[in-house]
Amino acid sequence: MVKILQYGDSGARVSLLQKGLQRAGFDPGGIDGLFGLRTRAALAAFQRREALSADGLAGERTLRALRPWYTGYLRHVVRGGDTLWRIAQRYRCPLLSLETANPGLDPYALRPGQELTVPLPFPVVPEDVPMSHELCACCVEGLTVRYPFLRSFRWGESVLGRPLLGLGWGKGARRVFYSAAHHGNEWITATLLLQFAESLCVARMEEGGLFGVEAAALWEKTRIELAPLVNPDGVDLVSGALEDAAIVQAATALAAAYPAIPFPSGWKANIRGVDLNLQYPADWERAREIKFAQGYTQPGPRDYVGEAPLSAPESRALYYYTLETKPERILAWHTQGEVIYWKYLDYEPAGSRTLAARFSAVSGYACEETPYASGFAGYKDWFIRQFNRPGYTVEAGLGENPLPLSQFPEIRQRSQGILVLCAWEDV
Repeated sequence: MVKILQYGDSGARVSLLQKGLQRAGFDPGGIDGLFGLRTRAALAAFQRREALSADGLAGERTLRALRPWYTGYLRHVVRGGDTLWRIAQRYRCPLLSLETANPGLDPYALRPGQELTVPLPFPVVPEDVPMSHELCACCVEGLTVRYPFLRSFRWGESVLGRPLLGLGWGKGARRVFYSAAHHGNEWITATLLLQFAESLCVARMEEGGLFGVEAAALWEKTRIELAPLVNPDGVDLVSGALEDAAIVQAATALAAAYPAIPFPSGWKANIRGVDLNLQYPADWERAREIKFAQGYTQPGPRDYVGEAPLSAPESRALYYYTLETKPERILAWHTQGEVIYWKYLDYEPAGSRTLAARFSAVSGYACEETPYASGFAGYKDWFIRQFNRPGYTVEAGLGENPLPLSQFPEIRQRSQGILVLCAWEDV
């Protein structure tokens, strides 16, 4: 059962509630994740408009009514006298968006009772709301409904049974795979990949381009697959969206063994205290020696390698999905440092250095070899070793994790060239 949101609550679910109210036309007093008096008043006003009990509590019926404002679309049942233009005008929806969301629709043969998908007049992916599994699922749903040519897929599940969601765009022979939010306090990278997916879809719909590359040409050349939220349980712990008291208490107990690491903001691991980016069969034993020497000898917020390689379900799922799909290139997104790591030991796949230099040039991020203490058992390390193909870890932004959303516009702007060129460039 979904927990009722009410006055005094805080966290990522409250931020999402505030965003939904804002999109629906009710001012909650900003998006700060704090359920205060203005949020309660805005919620009660929304409930009155929707003919719900105006109690200022976000329960099941209220959250169901808010869902279109989370996902960015609603359903319209055609009535007598409706035309596509009138429907677009009613919902302030661009006609092109309405046509895209309803492929095969004959605008001159609308039938009463026919159901249409109506995109609402705002982007699906919010850039001012902390990431959570709920938000990611809403974005995946909204994007694939508004842009039916975008594919969604499930590539595994987390410790807590949350589906690990993916998006696929394009149909070319080249296959690239981008992943993000391997670490709980690096959730801003999930927003980056979801926003990139939306940008790709808008560019294709409008017959435009991204970073100087035509979307139609990229669609034909490359199949881009995205795994925006590798660690949903850890992300929810950090962003305050994890509300199961027993699970939070168990994580708190694990964190107590490492009092120097702030909790929950310093949490990188999955919910069992295993660092997902130290789980891959690329000299895992060496990573274990290094991390144990640094004091990370048991489950906790970061740097615990686990009992064995691939013992965490999230890393294991990513490993097997990668083996199955065999991408030509991968990008693994992290924060922070504004640096691109492109090499594993002495492996230097053909074209990898050239691409890394291109990424550095378009982003301004430094291009470096991974420091020894962090250079083993990572996803990028294993990919390079397994396939001898270009693989990159990108550390976006600067500061202390989790990076504030105020950094997102700059991260997006500096990352777009990397995201596009990895899929487009021939080397």
